[in-house]
Amino acid sequence: MLNCKQTSQLVSQSLDRRLTLQERFAMRLHLWLCKYCKRFSQQLLALRSGMQRMTKLIEEDTQLHMPSESKARIAKSLESEMK
Repeated sequence: MLNCKQTSQLVSQSLDRRLTLQERFAMRLHLWLCKYCKRFSQQLLALRSGMQRMTKLIEEDTQLHMPSESKARIAKSLESEMK
């Protein structure tokens, strides 16, 4: 059986990739038995959902504008990191 650290890692990974059948089963078994990891999983899903809603609201807000100087500074920073 998985410990709490392994379970929390799988919960996090499950947001980015499809877990194997064995991983899903082991994670669900642990979540069924451990109220702390179950709470962590619920909180992580709530954070993800909230961030997705926030991103959508920001993208749809036509009144938000970034100053040209900020765009140039970000572009310059990205260029220097790519080298």
